[in-house]
Amino acid sequence: MTAPLVTVPATASVAEAARTMTERQVSSVVVLNDCGKLRGILTEHDVLRLIVRDPAQLAAGIAEAMTTPVHGIDDASLVYRAISRMARLGVRHLPVIDESGRPVGMLTARGLLKQRASLALTLGDEIDHAADVADLGAAFGKLPALAAGLRREDVPAVQVAAVIAGVTRDVTARAGELAVAAMRREGRGDAPAAWCLLVLGSAGRGETLLTPDQDNALVHDGDDSADVWFSAFAEKLNASLDASGVPFCKGGVMASNPAFRRSLDRWRAQVDAWIDRPQPESLLNVDIFYDFVPVLGERSLARSLRDHAVAAAARSPLFLRLLAETTAPGGSAFDMLGRLRTKNGRIDLKLRGLLPVVSGARSIALAWGLPSTSTDRRLAEAAAKGALSADAAADLTAGRATLVEAILDQQLADIAAGVPPSTGVEPKRLKRDALQRLRHALSIVGGMPERVREALTNRAPERPP
Repeated sequence: MTAPLVTVPATASVAEAARTMTERQVSSVVVLNDCGKLRGILTEHDVLRLIVRDPAQLAAGIAEAMTTPVHGIDDASLVYRAISRMARLGVRHLPVIDESGRPVGMLTARGLLKQRASLALTLGDEIDHAADVADLGAAFGKLPALAAGLRREDVPAVQVAAVIAGVTRDVTARAGELAVAAMRREGRGDAPAAWCLLVLGSAGRGETLLTPDQDNALVHDGDDSADVWFSAFAEKLNASLDASGVPFCKGGVMASNPAFRRSLDRWRAQVDAWIDRPQPESLLNVDIFYDFVPVLGERSLARSLRDHAVAAAARSPLFLRLLAETTAPGGSAFDMLGRLRTKNGRIDLKLRGLLPVVSGARSIALAWGLPSTSTDRRLAEAAAKGALSADAAADLTAGRATLVEAILDQQLADIAAGVPPSTGVEPKRLKRDALQRLRHALSIVGGMPERVREALTNRAPERPP
């Protein structure tokens, strides 16, 4: 997007708006209301149409000529969603909206021409307009073809993983909307309190591969009696996702599980319990929880929960040390002769590679009070704060990219061959340079526990509560 957004007052004339476009070298201007939210938009094409119709229209007020209401897109959306929305709406400008509903930038058709989106052009809106679970499943089923198409266009694997995660979040949000509609049809009415649906784990981090499952939770602002509605809603949500091709989580990390469906106050209390009385067996759920992002509902609840959770973690050295212990790889990736350690010809690169990087970046971020959820952003912010050297962060980011590429390309090859995808990779299928890069990435990952210990030792002084 281009930023900052170019605005004009509602009292401006069309001529004044056109002059502003020329001076600022932009093709549109927007008018905001008193709350800083979008009121209308005027584009260069609008001005041209007015001149053709009647040149005297240049003296008219912009409020009479602008288009309203204005279509926009969330600032967390991926580019392919913006292209899809522009195509469906027939517009050439799309304001970018932050979570408070205020515009922060502008996307134009001209600026998106260089983007490669292939099947992604339509998939986003297919999900948005899915009328039922069958439609949702049909859209989600196109994900492997989308990933394969993007890889054929040389889109980096980490970006493809971000698209997969974005689609997974979109499917979860749409399944939530369908569940709300079903509750109304059944006479159960609307939710008794404000609520927010959260996606956790790899989809929350924006790092999902082609072995998805459900990791979701719910936070609401009601009392215990409100859980009757939310329980029924969550059952419908999780059943719809499973029927759509996003399988139930084997570990029960789903909103239908009361442990992952709480009021904001009870979530805060649970976070405090995790941190004040950390138990090794609960750290897996803690890991997944700290990667959450909101996908549907009242996002201020998610912001309040994250603020509390991040601050609480940073105050507990014991919790951070225990969490850091989960960064150790699942045994060395190399045997005593320096060969890759394989089983049935494959090495599990999630267990021996990705998990240490992801868990380590999370631990460092929490120790230094960094709220980001994506692994690469956590590493970059940690380097900016001095928790890691810039070289270490760059090496780990590059190493993760190599691991993601190896896993994703193996998954696509397996799907094409009718083999269920996994995180196991056959080293023998890799070319020599790719194999060398993989070995180097695994060597870097092997040092992650030491990086985490250094970052926790050198972390910024704790702020008083």
